[in-house]
Amino acid sequence: MGQTLVMDAPAMELGTGRVAGKVAVVVGAGQTPGDTIGNGRAISLLLARQGASVIAVDRDLGSAAETCELISGQGASATPLRADITSEADCDRLAREVVDEAGRVDILVNNVGIGTGDAGATTLTEQAWDLIFSVNLKGMWLTCKHLLPVMRGHKSGAIVNISSLAAVAAAPMLAYKTSKAGVNSLTLSLAGANAKHGIRVNAVMPGLMDTPMAISGMAGALGIEPDELRRIRDAAVPLGQRMGTALDVAHAVLFLASDEAAFITGAILPVDGGQALRVG
Repeated sequence: MGQTLVMDAPAMELGTGRVAGKVAVVVGAGQTPGDTIGNGRAISLLLARQGASVIAVDRDLGSAAETCELISGQGASATPLRADITSEADCDRLAREVVDEAGRVDILVNNVGIGTGDAGATTLTEQAWDLIFSVNLKGMWLTCKHLLPVMRGHKSGAIVNISSLAAVAAAPMLAYKTSKAGVNSLTLSLAGANAKHGIRVNAVMPGLMDTPMAISGMAGALGIEPDELRRIRDAAVPLGQRMGTALDVAHAVLFLASDEAAFITGAILPVDGGQALRVG
């Protein structure tokens, strides 16, 4: 049985954390239903716990609001906003609403990604390819396009993009893999172009994770029980033969978003229990 992950430590005194006083926009801050916590929600909770004012963005406003309620429960506050990041009009509106709400952006976390309808090269449909690329890559570019000017205005900021180990490893999902390779390339391009503006751009590359989207969605697609899928995925991880969790991803994001990483830009950080060692 999967174990529900909760942020159950005592709430921090506000203003004393590793990202205290910073405004963090987390895109994909909601999550699909499941018995564990997803990356976006875990990232939002951890950044808030460490002192950031979180703006939780999701296509599903209700799910973003649930994340904000959890943040309120740990003694901080957050604002939910709805946006479909595949729409440039929505991303433009999002940037304006963020400025109206908070006045600035210090941290942008791009966490949205799907693999709906993915397949191999000869069976993948054009519609599935277009949808996956629109969500995973175009949407990430559009959020950066409209929020980077805000960061440039105060000559600082940190962007953390959520990629995937699939970008560099063998994977049967053609569109997901190539879109995440695009995320890595986008990250490097943005890092190079924005260093002169004092803006750092890095990516986290998760391996096998026990999150609702990874387990519930894939188990259904494969027609097996979630716990059997967990067993298979755990066995494939070199470090301790267990998958990571959304909190592992969140801690990596926190580091890259914080001033502790002030001299790091253009990094693609694997968070994968050693799976990248098998790739080389």
